[in-house]
Amino acid sequence: MAATEAAGKLAYRIYRAVSYGAEAAVNLHLRWRRLRGREHSLRWTERLGLPSLSRPTGPLLWFHAVSLGEGMTAIPIIKECIKQRPDVNVLMTTTTVSAFEVISKRLPSGVIYQFAPLDTPSAVGAFLGYWKPNAIILIESELWPNLIMGASENGIVLALLNARMSSKSFKKFSGPVLLPLISLMLSKFSLIVPLSTMQAIHFQLLQASPYIIKFSGDLKYVVEEFDASEGELRSTQDLRLQLAHRQVWMASSIHRGEEESQFPVICFQY
Repeated sequence: MAATEAAGKLAYRIYRAVSYGAEAAVNLHLRWRRLRGREHSLRWTERLGLPSLSRPTGPLLWFHAVSLGEGMTAIPIIKECIKQRPDVNVLMTTTTVSAFEVISKRLPSGVIYQFAPLDTPSAVGAFLGYWKPNAIILIESELWPNLIMGASENGIVLALLNARMSSKSFKKFSGPVLLPLISLMLSKFSLIVPLSTMQAIHFQLLQASPYIIKFSGDLKYVVEEFDASEGELRSTQDLRLQLAHRQVWMASSIHRGEEESQFPVICFQY
């Protein structure tokens, strides 16, 4: 175990050095994405860890999800946290513009929304230094070395909810090159909530402590119940009735405009 930890620390030092050296190129790429409309035209600097809002006084919980689906999963949890601890400030971050456009309108009043920092030493350091979260709740598969190690070094509690990874990612992470780094990162978590038994086995095989793995089921199943408005539920029910006797094809997790430019849909009555 000591040898694995030492190998993990060495791997992280290499990752940190490479990500530090790549900061200039990453920043240029971020600007290119902004010009293409893939980053927010006004708030893109938040991805560099630069805040656009003031940090309120008091304890702060940071929820992070990569995109819309994962972000929607976090909303019922955020609502429950506010209900249980109204004295705690909540910060929500995602990485995509599409998630921002939807989630920012659904969050409870008072929740702070920012774009997540890139996983470079400067961006993560600036973000953690400004917001100073007491705990970070990551959704699904957000395992970024600079973020996780930086949080641990600052004494910030880490949790991973609806934890999952694809078979391809598991195979890659369990190899001899990346396993020490992944094992080191997972050792920094206080709680991992996998979305299935198989996912729990994956995390244990990646050397996460079984004592921090707890079960709750797939949290995406509570999104409709707790976060959809009455009108949205009625519209969904009407659509289900209309499509009950048809074969349905669906494109999901697409970017704005792709359904027009890349996915022409022809509907057939069966």
